[in-house]
Amino acid sequence: MGKRKLISWVACIPLIVAVLIFIILYHEPEREGISRSVAAKSVVLAVCPPEELSAWVKEQNVSHFPAESLGEWYVPYLDYLYGNGYLDESDTPAKESVAEGRLTYGEAARIARTIHPSLEDLIRSTKKNEKKPYPEKLWWLFYDSVLKTADTEGQVRREILSIYGTPDNIDGTPAWTAYTSLGVVRFDGLSLDSLLDHELTVYMRGTDLIHVLEDRGQNTTYRNVWILDGDEKGITVYLGDIERRIPFGKKSGNTGELVHNLADLQMDDGKITKVALKKETLVGKVLSVQEDAIELEGYGFVPLDDECKVLKTYGKVERKKLSDILVGYDLEEFVVAKGKICGVLTVRTLHADTIRVLLMNNGFQRIFHDTVRISCEAPMKLTKGDSERTLAAGEEFSITAGDGQWDGERIIIESTNQAELAVASLERGHGRPSYSGRLEVLETPEGLVLINELYLEDYLKKVVPSEMPSSYEKEALKAQAVCARTYAYMELQSNTYSQYGAHVDDSTNFQVYNNIETDGRTEEAVQETYGKMLLYEGQPISAYYFSTSCGTTTNTSIWGSEPENTPYIRCAALQPGRRSLDLTDNDAFASFIKGKDYPAYDSGFPFYRWNVTTNGRVLGANIEGVGEVTELRVAERGPGGVAQKLFVKGSEGEKTINGQNAIRAALGDASLKLKRNDGKTSEGWSSLPSGFLTVESAGTDDSGVKQFAIYGGGYGHGVGMSQNGAQGMAKDGIGYEEILKFFYDGVTIEELEPAA
Repeated sequence: MGKRKLISWVACIPLIVAVLIFIILYHEPEREGISRSVAAKSVVLAVCPPEELSAWVKEQNVSHFPAESLGEWYVPYLDYLYGNGYLDESDTPAKESVAEGRLTYGEAARIARTIHPSLEDLIRSTKKNEKKPYPEKLWWLFYDSVLKTADTEGQVRREILSIYGTPDNIDGTPAWTAYTSLGVVRFDGLSLDSLLDHELTVYMRGTDLIHVLEDRGQNTTYRNVWILDGDEKGITVYLGDIERRIPFGKKSGNTGELVHNLADLQMDDGKITKVALKKETLVGKVLSVQEDAIELEGYGFVPLDDECKVLKTYGKVERKKLSDILVGYDLEEFVVAKGKICGVLTVRTLHADTIRVLLMNNGFQRIFHDTVRISCEAPMKLTKGDSERTLAAGEEFSITAGDGQWDGERIIIESTNQAELAVASLERGHGRPSYSGRLEVLETPEGLVLINELYLEDYLKKVVPSEMPSSYEKEALKAQAVCARTYAYMELQSNTYSQYGAHVDDSTNFQVYNNIETDGRTEEAVQETYGKMLLYEGQPISAYYFSTSCGTTTNTSIWGSEPENTPYIRCAALQPGRRSLDLTDNDAFASFIKGKDYPAYDSGFPFYRWNVTTNGRVLGANIEGVGEVTELRVAERGPGGVAQKLFVKGSEGEKTINGQNAIRAALGDASLKLKRNDGKTSEGWSSLPSGFLTVESAGTDDSGVKQFAIYGGGYGHGVGMSQNGAQGMAKDGIGYEEILKFFYDGVTIEELEPAA
């Protein structure tokens, strides 16, 4: 009997378990869903780049939310969903309580359908559940499918990062900002304050943290940390853009040897359990900076650690980027562990006495060469890695891409007595060029790259005659020399060609270099202004310059910049007094530009005024998508009257062209004959001389094609110093410093003192 009872009891167990599960499920509270704001952010960052979202918000210039909510982080994301049909405001009102409330099945289904119809089936919305919260866990499972459909380029990525600091634990940290092993990130709408020193797996786009996929715990290692100070209880470190005090797990008595070193910190529960110092360093001139390696003179290419830190360690410690490592200088110490660079420490300030110029091929068409041929009147020394050989005076060194001479290390060519190096494979405006300093050749898959390293002052001696005729007045040449020096200093630090080991190239992309033969007068202009630059509040300026004005300059807003960022450049008439002309009205500008008698410092030059006639067919061939052009109109002008927007209407459509460069290109054509201020004509204007122009209808030709007359003035972008304006001022007896202060407001002209 007892045995039968036992068997019966065992047989009932499955039924009892089923009943318990039913009771648990029936009485389980509704699973917490995901907030609409967080869901909106994740969707928008999957379908839209952050910069595109910012542009969209700016263009809309209106929000669905009331004024009191406009400062909330979620407003742009939800506005985007409303504005692009992902959500219906009649069902999901734009107010704070709704934004912070839970996303429903019905709303999730609408979002899915709008992204792509195939995604809607994954939500499984029904009449029964459409008003219920959509579970958060299901949302992030669904999100994987969203990314596969909407983010085919993989802009939203999985990353592993450690949290170094948040507003809750680091004073002064901006709201929704976290300092991490991947740099500064935004975590709008998420909760990270409790995750200090945790390692996380996350979804990110750019610097926006979207979702924490996994908390990997507090047992982590902070790699390549700079130690600032310490005592027996803990150390102060520079960790992800912040200084932070971290305690030891156990007291330490040897903190003195830790300070001012790079180290790995092993952490457990927010405390340091082990410090591994890294003291091996390399020092040498940086020849190039790659994504995964740095080329150092004497060492070749040294690979980078995956978590390599770039820091400025003199003065106040600051985090830098790889792109900040200046080629051609030895300002850094490189901390090495296991054969890789794990720390780049900038230990001294820049005193820019040399510059590295990438020499383009003939016609300045490409940065790559098929063959390079170099000779010298004196013996030449060739260095490649550890090997070195000398060529006799007059003996030519020749290398052709793919000929086997290059084995991964650059070839350095130097004269033994500072004679110039002649490059027979190049043709410039004055013939075969020669270069002071040294030349370097390296091979890339695209061809040979040729680099000239030389003193900055020697560089300027071959820039000034290429940028301004040596016959110009000495004071104009001196003004040009100061501009060129300031411009070179700023561009040198932009490190544009750091992957090859150069700062600038020798074309109009920067400053034309060594295209015109040097002249004694231009050399004197450089020597007499030695080291002098244009400074605003003690710092070098962006010393833009151009050929000829139309009687007025403009400001940097023509390039979409905020004029407040360059307060030393403003719109000014080229007359004594520097008054500003209001020429933003089309009629006012047309009257101004068609008049040739407006007096200006450069009014006697050929391109002070010009005009050209074009037609609808020529324009239609150059402006895509409009067909034969029937109407042209400047729709918006910037300071000084420069055209900023051009309305175009044609037989197949209409469009607005934005920006003076695009407008100049759209209206230009190689077939056009331009009539200049001096009565002569010139051809080949695929882009018009300037954006200071007005357009008028000029009837039709015998074929019924619309004709347009364009009246313009000036040559160049119109920002900063007019070179011909400077010449006009110098002819009037004005000195170079006064010329410069006319074009650049509030500047001083002096040598730059090295930073402390």
